[in-house]
Amino acid sequence: MGVQPNLETQASVDDELRIRKNLQEITNRIHAAQNIPQILVELKDGILNLFNAYSITIYVVDQPRNEIYSMFLAGSQLKEIRVPINNRSIAGYVASTYNIVNISDAYNQAELKALDFELTFDSSWDKKSGFRTRQILAIPFFYQDKLMGVMQLINRKKGDNKFTEAEIALAVEIAETLGIAFHNQQRFARRRKTRFDFLVSRGLISDQELEASWDEAREQKETIEKYMMNKYRISKDDIGRSFEEFFRCRFISFNEKTVIPGDLTKNLKKDYLQRELWVPLEKIGDNIHVIVDDPNNIIKRDAIENLLKTKKVKYDVALPEDILKYINMFFGGTDTGQSFTDLLGKMEDEVGGEEEEGTDAVTESDSVIMQLVNKIINDASVRRCSDIHIEPNVGKKNVEIRFRVDGDCGIYQTVPFSYRQALISRVKIMSNLDITEKRKPQDGKIKFRRSNGDDLELRVATIPTSGGVEDIVMRLLAKSDTLMPLDGMGLLKRNLDELVKVITKPYGMVLVVGPTGSGKTTTLHSALHHINTPDKKIWTAEDPVEITQYGLRQVQVQSKIGFDFAAAMRAFLRADPDVIMVGEMRDYETAKTGVEASLTGHLVFSTLHTNSAPETITRLLDMGIDPLNFADALLGILAQRLVRTLCKSCKEEYHPTKDEFEEIVESYGAESFAKLGITYDDKFRLYRSRGCDACDKTGYKGRLGIHELVVATDSIKKLIMKKEPVEVLRAKAMEEGMTTLLQDGILKALKGMTDFNQVRRVCIK
Repeated sequence: MGVQPNLETQASVDDELRIRKNLQEITNRIHAAQNIPQILVELKDGILNLFNAYSITIYVVDQPRNEIYSMFLAGSQLKEIRVPINNRSIAGYVASTYNIVNISDAYNQAELKALDFELTFDSSWDKKSGFRTRQILAIPFFYQDKLMGVMQLINRKKGDNKFTEAEIALAVEIAETLGIAFHNQQRFARRRKTRFDFLVSRGLISDQELEASWDEAREQKETIEKYMMNKYRISKDDIGRSFEEFFRCRFISFNEKTVIPGDLTKNLKKDYLQRELWVPLEKIGDNIHVIVDDPNNIIKRDAIENLLKTKKVKYDVALPEDILKYINMFFGGTDTGQSFTDLLGKMEDEVGGEEEEGTDAVTESDSVIMQLVNKIINDASVRRCSDIHIEPNVGKKNVEIRFRVDGDCGIYQTVPFSYRQALISRVKIMSNLDITEKRKPQDGKIKFRRSNGDDLELRVATIPTSGGVEDIVMRLLAKSDTLMPLDGMGLLKRNLDELVKVITKPYGMVLVVGPTGSGKTTTLHSALHHINTPDKKIWTAEDPVEITQYGLRQVQVQSKIGFDFAAAMRAFLRADPDVIMVGEMRDYETAKTGVEASLTGHLVFSTLHTNSAPETITRLLDMGIDPLNFADALLGILAQRLVRTLCKSCKEEYHPTKDEFEEIVESYGAESFAKLGITYDDKFRLYRSRGCDACDKTGYKGRLGIHELVVATDSIKKLIMKKEPVEVLRAKAMEEGMTTLLQDGILKALKGMTDFNQVRRVCIK
């Protein structure tokens, strides 16, 4: 019985979200309509879907004739309905008095006379159609104080009563939109078409301001688009929408993550493209997509098709400054002094055209392929990339190169298939791997020096894939001098204070848990960095050694020769350690050795792949670890996830709906949330991001940790000894001050570090 209200609440929330989404969609369609008849005929069904009603009629005012009219399709013919503006019909009465009419039965004379003595209902349409009109909701709509029309809804689908207050409120919202749209359409019909018509129709700029902008922009020697964005604060998105409406094609904004189409640009000259303001962007199927400042310029289109030697060209529009940015990115210099396009062109020249499948276009020793690999690594470093994925494909499909930035993978470049073997071999040589071995995975490391003097370390893994090709994944490793201090890891005060207390103990076990890619190794190294002093001997066993740190004695385990984590720990115990860090407790022997080491006066750090801190305890006990020894050894368990952070350049405060607030409260736990002292009022604010050039329109830039810390107090140790289930352990930990991963994430969302959607993506409790 207790679940039903929550289900009903969720259903109402879902309905409200659905209505709001549909309302936004139909609003956009209304404003994007080409003319008033399109709204009256084509869009009325979309408007009707928002309401619990069977029929809708939208009337437009014809002032000279003192009438309101609507249109409908009779077969293939467009016909009109006209109603005088007087008190003898419901729609005419609304247009005459400006009153909202909401009646339960159109045939109830008493109900009609209560509104106006002359008011009647024309039942002739009902007689013709066999339809029985009952409820009617008629609402006038205006632009400023000028009547633009009447919207009339007929017969509720559910219920015999009048339309509800909520339905009236929704109808008023639609009516306001229609008033603005009808006004703009009427004004628009009197004007000549330009690529800025959308801006004028939305009231973002007046006719007079637009006319003046042409001359003023010319005088200031800048584009009219840039002038309007600066002078009238018109957004780039609105200009893009206006261009799409006028040119009937896509509007493309500059995105530095765009894949450079080297095969499309290799025969084109940079100076020519800059002068003519166009550049090929991508090839989709047989069509080449070209961005141009004016897709309607027939002369320019003919020149483009002649140069590209094809008529299969699709044209997209972009601002001149964005076209120039793309040209500079495709042809500009880098650390290597050359662009990706230039390098591909050089390889093409050296080879003299495409090679047959199965042959190497270039060898790994060629200078051009060396420059190409160097450029890939340089660009990865510049873009704050964590991983580089080189993915050859079977047949004559191009090699895809992808970068992972802030946890998301995206295509960086494509390389022609004929260079794939040379590319793979070059990376293998740099990693000191066997270039003849293509059947087994290999692991290696690259030490790379950029032209600016920065040293990079990359962990390299090769993996054979189907079709006889090999994938390569290169991870850019953090350096000790770039390690983030513990107080910069995003830990909330309670977690930071408790974690510092735990890691500064003389002996015991500290675990960091979470899925792959959650930042466990980084957190462990930050903790070691905090206690890394000359008076401590610190041994680490890692597979592989990803982060090097001065003062640590770091060991690479090699399972092939029997030197695994457990063997490394046994060796460490004979080497006078103070602190031992083990990369992962994968098995019973490693976990048992770690517990024993912590009980013999050593501080032991390690990681596990578990979902939460309390679950880690039961996982180790299930491995067979003695609960008494484990309880004595354990100091604390830190679970963590990584979430994307809001872009600081475009994040903004907003007042959320009551439903959003209640969803957060429910996720956090009503009882726990009440202790925060946060209430829903007009001052309550959350944060969101709009998307800008700084974050590539994503709204997010960088990542942040969310944490869950279980401290091994006496009461927690007693529960471990009793082998209590996860639920009991979690409840006791929360009672003693632990915040769950979800709660920690919500607290950071409330602080504006991230948003609730990102938190829900990575954790459920």
